Amino acid sequence: MEVRNALRLRVFRREITSAQRDTSLNALLADLANGVLVILSPPLTEVLTEAERLSALHSDTLGTRSLDILHVAAAVVLGSQEFLTFDRRQANLARAAGLIVPVV
Repeated sequence: MEVRNALRLRVFRREITSAQRDTSLNALLADLANGVLVILSPPLTEVLTEAERLSALHSDTLGTRSLDILHVAAAVVLGSQEFLTFDRRQANLARAAGLIVPVV
């Protein structure tokens, strides 16, 4: 949902066209169908527990929003090593949580 919504938001901001959005959405669907990307469902209770922990440790200093914290918490719970984001505060939280955040 996050990637799809981000593409729709870029259309709203006039950063891309609707046709570019559709091309990107179709590429996303193709990657899912071909196994390049996989949808995982982490246990919600564990994600919420990790999110609260991350918030308590870092929100005062990083200013992270709840949804950004939930994304990082889900990555931690799933055992991810890397975290991709364009959001500076979310990237700082992911790094603080021990994830590698490549420069994109």
